[in-house]
Amino acid sequence: MSIVVIGAGEIGYHVARRLSLEKKDVTIIDKDIDRIKKIQDSLDVQIFHANGSSLKALQQAGIADAEMIISVTDSDEVNIVSCLVATAQTTIPTKVARVRNLEYVYNPDILSKEHLNIDLVINPDFEAVSSVLKLFKVPGATDVVDFNEGRVKLIGYKVQNPIFYDGLKLEELRAKSGIDDIVVVSIYRDGEVIIPQGRDKIYYNDSLYAITSDKNIQGLMGFFGRSSQEIKKAMIVGGGNIGILLAKECESMRISTKLIDSDENRCVQIAEELHKTVVLHHGGEIEEILSEEYIEDIDLFISVTDDEEDNILLSLLAKQKGAKKVIALIQNMTYTQLVSSIGIDLVINPNLCAINRILHFIRKGKVLSVASFYERNAEAIEAVALDTSDLVNKPLKSLKFPKNAVIGAIVRDNELIVPKGDSIVQPGDHVIIFALANAIARVEKMLMVKLEYW
Repeated sequence: MSIVVIGAGEIGYHVARRLSLEKKDVTIIDKDIDRIKKIQDSLDVQIFHANGSSLKALQQAGIADAEMIISVTDSDEVNIVSCLVATAQTTIPTKVARVRNLEYVYNPDILSKEHLNIDLVINPDFEAVSSVLKLFKVPGATDVVDFNEGRVKLIGYKVQNPIFYDGLKLEELRAKSGIDDIVVVSIYRDGEVIIPQGRDKIYYNDSLYAITSDKNIQGLMGFFGRSSQEIKKAMIVGGGNIGILLAKECESMRISTKLIDSDENRCVQIAEELHKTVVLHHGGEIEEILSEEYIEDIDLFISVTDDEEDNILLSLLAKQKGAKKVIALIQNMTYTQLVSSIGIDLVINPNLCAINRILHFIRKGKVLSVASFYERNAEAIEAVALDTSDLVNKPLKSLKFPKNAVIGAIVRDNELIVPKGDSIVQPGDHVIIFALANAIARVEKMLMVKLEYW
């Protein structure tokens, strides 16, 4: 698969990195020489030092033979023009553009496939807000991924139930929890991701990902010591795009919300745009305003300023002063895991959210959704089992499934089936697979053998 990535910032670099690890044929175009040097030292990809909207650069990068163009520079104009040039010069099947301007989010038809022939327009801020809203519904979780239109969920959480101090085998979970349809697909412990089997144990403070049906979420969270708590009061620091989008969603969910920003003129504009949110200006000493606004009564504190170091410090301060849960906006992908380990409950990373959407278009087979866990170097994939694939009509125990991958669920007629050794995937079933990056290429192959869909 030949892919041209335009822009080697956080999104472009990490998309290219993931694809190069999977032995994809990747070409990167960027005009920043420092970024080019970084790529040369770390990635096995072709590189062109040029403006991404240049017709000559696109032709030299092999756009005529590319199967996908992903334009994710810092310029909306360059990203849109790159896709338009690609459309005019070749028949690239899929074109993706990153667009930051929220006007296009509110008017999506302008850049739609029908009008400008762009397959996917990504606004990282909007994607980040969408991911946070899922966590509003499961406050005890660290990740929530919907499958099968929300009827099946992949939940990330940290184990806090004391019964796990001495360890509990996976094969004992259903009997202990009383939940039949639960499948733990990964354990994260001491910096290592484990794809577990029945005799593996779960311990207190392990980070888990588990698949279960929507109706069992509360029971699952309670069993692992992460009972959900309804969010009634929220405080947002930062009046940028993400802060405003979050405040609007809080208003629609009838969450009592306060939004704080350091720019007085910006506060006036925000107050005119929002209807029920209390907008506050702070002149520099935010610790004082947190105390004045009774931070100890806040269910959810979210820091989304333009300075990620401020977001980290403010979230830790809010946690220290009594906020029940804190979230910090982090743009740097490498900080995510570190920040989660120092006491911040959740991290918003718009770049990672954007990467998730892009991967959906890259995966072969009839893939319905993809969630990427960058800090775990893993993905969760929902795909339709086609009658020509290697997955169907044979017991799972007879499949030569990759070691670092697991079928976490089979969904048939909207019902979740817990996979067992003698389970058989039927054509048309949805299969949910959790895989480490080094196993994804083999998973794709099993999904797409003789596929007429690609």
